[in-house]
Amino acid sequence: MNTERKQKRSAVGVDLVRLLASQGNRIFTTAQARESAPQVGLKDDYLLEALHHLRRDGWIVPLRRGLYALTAGVPGVAPIHEFEIAMALVQPAAVSHWSAMHFHGLTQQVPRRVYVLTTTAASTPRKRAAGRSGGGEGFSAGGVDFTFVGVDSKRFFGTRQVWIGEARVTVTDPERTLIDGLSKPQFCGDFAEVLQAFQVRLDDLDLDRIIDYALRLDGATAKRLGWVLEHLGLASPHLERLLSLPVAGYRTLDPTGERRGPCDGRWMIQVNLPGRIVT
Repeated sequence: MNTERKQKRSAVGVDLVRLLASQGNRIFTTAQARESAPQVGLKDDYLLEALHHLRRDGWIVPLRRGLYALTAGVPGVAPIHEFEIAMALVQPAAVSHWSAMHFHGLTQQVPRRVYVLTTTAASTPRKRAAGRSGGGEGFSAGGVDFTFVGVDSKRFFGTRQVWIGEARVTVTDPERTLIDGLSKPQFCGDFAEVLQAFQVRLDDLDLDRIIDYALRLDGATAKRLGWVLEHLGLASPHLERLLSLPVAGYRTLDPTGERRGPCDGRWMIQVNLPGRIVT
């Protein structure tokens, strides 16, 4: 291909990304690009080649097969937030666990990856990212590492929609975020980080909501919640629904820790934490 034709096709490709940006398609699929291509005179035969050149020249970045994001190099396009990318990678999706803790101001630690709650039935990207641990599915896209935590569809609840820049994203609410920490602390730093988050949120905690959430998840999480709230000074009448829940056998307070330490018969919890809890 001669230089003039290359330059013309390159210019048409740039016109395409500008059109996508004007349509609000900051993140787009190959199908969306194909639908818009005729408006800038780009033939379908050359679409994939155009996307290749746009990627090479830094106008777009690939997120997963058939999914791209515009870069800040496109006029009028602000940098795309990692939470917006998470929403595009899988549905349903909610920013969760350690990422949600940071979003809600429950931790001062800044996670190095984005944690995303989804359902086990959802189709998550399969490319593994470095640092995968604790059963989450890891993926790297746009220079960001993501960990997808799958739950049964009936356990996908406790979310809210928020605006971050130009994007509306879904995040687990503070109560669901704390409950997830009791269930899977390995995705929230560790159990000590979760206990600290409870202390931060305690005065503003919606007790009815968090107790409802725990009872909807499982008995072990409900008993952990009761133990934590009581040891943070919450009066017993609030905890009656958790206390009366029957469970078979003792459950460890930290589900990632070893099964050792004193047993609390009131809550059917084995307190497997090092040292003494200061409340």
